[in-house]
Amino acid sequence: PRLLAALSPAFDMSAIRPVENQLTYTNISVYFTLYGILGVVYFFFLFQWWKNEFISWDPVQCGTDKISLPKEKFWIPDIVINEFMEENKAPSVPYVYLFNDGTVRDSFPVRVVSSCNLIIYTFPFDIQNCSLTFNSYIYYVFLGRDADLITEFSKEVMTTMGEWELVDITAKKLVNDDIRVRRRATMYVVNLLLPSCFLITVDLFSFLLPAESTDRSSFKMTLILGYTVFLLIMNNLLPVTGNTIPLISEAELRVIDSCAHLVVVTMSVVAEMKSDKSPEGTGGSAEEEEAVTELKSLSRVLQAIRCEVEQQQNGKQSSEEWIQVGFIIDRLLFGLYIAFISVSFITIIIVWIKSYKQ
Repeated sequence: PRLLAALSPAFDMSAIRPVENQLTYTNISVYFTLYGILGVVYFFFLFQWWKNEFISWDPVQCGTDKISLPKEKFWIPDIVINEFMEENKAPSVPYVYLFNDGTVRDSFPVRVVSSCNLIIYTFPFDIQNCSLTFNSYIYYVFLGRDADLITEFSKEVMTTMGEWELVDITAKKLVNDDIRVRRRATMYVVNLLLPSCFLITVDLFSFLLPAESTDRSSFKMTLILGYTVFLLIMNNLLPVTGNTIPLISEAELRVIDSCAHLVVVTMSVVAEMKSDKSPEGTGGSAEEEEAVTELKSLSRVLQAIRCEVEQQQNGKQSSEEWIQVGFIIDRLLFGLYIAFISVSFITIIIVWIKSYKQ
């Protein structure tokens, strides 16, 4: 009680900056500990302390070197975070610590819904860099903290990360901290990448079907539908970030394009073979009617038989030629498809490894 009574005159001056000379700077040190990451929402404890020149006491005489008092009794700096997109909904702390040398320490939790430009080209092995800028609209702020210490302690107390993993925190400027987070890719590898690899493997085995078979066209169209569903799932998972398209989506689009070309080639071969077979049946039927009606004319019967044999030989030869052409085109496309898949996989893996090691 005596200590509070002695300090009460200083509490009456809470509306002004606690310095004896207004030309004197008040050094406000800011330190934070990150303990949760959910998307672009950060949870951390913010610590700020400064010197109140109006207050001091002897801890030996008073029996304590610090006391906890309500915030409204003190001058509080207007520290804000520029990247705030929503109001801070974290619980408020109505008390501060006051130390015997006049140091005031204010610590409270902060929930930051920040604006962060996500670069998703290397999804799901991407690393994002988001900034937190501490500022004051009235005063100059000096951030007295060690970024390495913040990173180390934040990793120790981190309890909620969701799909993100804290990499490091870098102090780029006096009032700016860069928070680098890495996406946890396990869920995406199991739910997206592995099914996509299975689809590509099944697509390769579809080349075992005959080029002139209509089953191959149906099978390829089913695979195209599967790839389309895969891209739709990717689109729902990722945020809208301008014109940036993930590398894996570009590869899937090229695979769909290759499947579409193969379907066109297969349908063309089947259509040509059917067009060659249709006159063959018509000619045979007409010659058979002519043979029945002019049965008494032996010469015309022989002529009809000769024409029938010639047409069968020509039709068979034409069908075999189209089958051979389809087989050659099919083998060529199969080789190009294998080369494309191999180059795409190697390129994607190299890009992902380089990005993950940054």
